[in-house]
Amino acid sequence: MSDENPSILSHVSVGTNDFDRALAFYDRVLPSLGCQRIMQHPGAVAYGKVYPEFWVQTPFDGKPATVGNGTHVGFVAPTKDSVHAFYEAAIAAGAQPDGPPGPRPDYGEPYYGCFVRDLDGHKIEASYWDMALIQELYGNGEQP
Repeated sequence: MSDENPSILSHVSVGTNDFDRALAFYDRVLPSLGCQRIMQHPGAVAYGKVYPEFWVQTPFDGKPATVGNGTHVGFVAPTKDSVHAFYEAAIAAGAQPDGPPGPRPDYGEPYYGCFVRDLDGHKIEASYWDMALIQELYGNGEQP
């Protein structure tokens, strides 16, 4: 799989101070993007579509989990509708809104996404990139 995977990341982890509550949140929200639990260890659960890409865990060092200022996790949404489904599921599960679904002109015309703060305060994004529009706009090799 590693030779075929276009991603540059192996995985991302976020810490939580309330493991069961965090799992209930992500179990409810991530299926809107086609993700599910992939792997589980004491104090850590991994979500993904095929392999463990997003981990929710209690900090390994036993200290309280904290939120990184300027850090966020962005999930790929397969459609604009799934961006809305993610946002609605997250808000219904207790997330705080941090940017409703819609285009972000500063991110480029092909972008459509949303932002929420999960139950531990982590900034979480779901974004859809219109690949046909990217090809149309930047097919000549220019960067978006």
